[in-house]
Amino acid sequence: MSQFEAVLFDAGDTLIRLSGSGEKLLHRAAARLGVDPLDPDEVACVWRRVLDTSSTAEELAKGRDLSNARHREVWTALYTSAGCERLAPGLSGELYALTVSAQSWEAFPDTLPTLKALRERGLPVGIVSDTGFDLRPAMELLGLSPYLDTVVMSYEQGVCKPAVEVFRTACDRMRVRPERTLMVGDNPLTDSGAVAAGLHVFLLPPPVQTGPRGLGHVLSLI
Repeated sequence: MSQFEAVLFDAGDTLIRLSGSGEKLLHRAAARLGVDPLDPDEVACVWRRVLDTSSTAEELAKGRDLSNARHREVWTALYTSAGCERLAPGLSGELYALTVSAQSWEAFPDTLPTLKALRERGLPVGIVSDTGFDLRPAMELLGLSPYLDTVVMSYEQGVCKPAVEVFRTACDRMRVRPERTLMVGDNPLTDSGAVAAGLHVFLLPPPVQTGPRGLGHVLSLI
């Protein structure tokens, strides 16, 4: 018999991710603005600066995932500081609009099979995500919603991971005890906060560009 009665997942870079490379998103945003094609080397440098900055403790402390307005403000400022406006005026805002669109997200190849397997085993499944915009349209579009029992998003709760409240809220909604719940994520700065809430935590390594996410390991723990 499994020691776990429920599984919680982080969303971004655990179950889903932005479709295509960041460079492609920048080119798409520029095309929507109607500007001339961007220099690929400059685009790569800008996106690298975005990646290098976005997951730092300093950036996470800006409260970008506590409200819709703050999310847009912090991310567009990050895109601007990374050099988007030097590539094309208005690019920061257009890039932001793309990243929060449900059509811009994709599931990892092993996401849906893993969720289906958990459902077949009778385990409730939830999401706990630090996000400043609603992920449910993307989940619906990707066919994940039927396998999710609850979705807890920081901007609706007014608090972000690693605060214990978000993990306990998810457990309460699923009517399971924290000590019987597995939290699966990829960020040790945030997802590991589930330990303080009494959950067990399984952290994935950074995702590779193609192929499965490695969610099959979760099934081996159940």
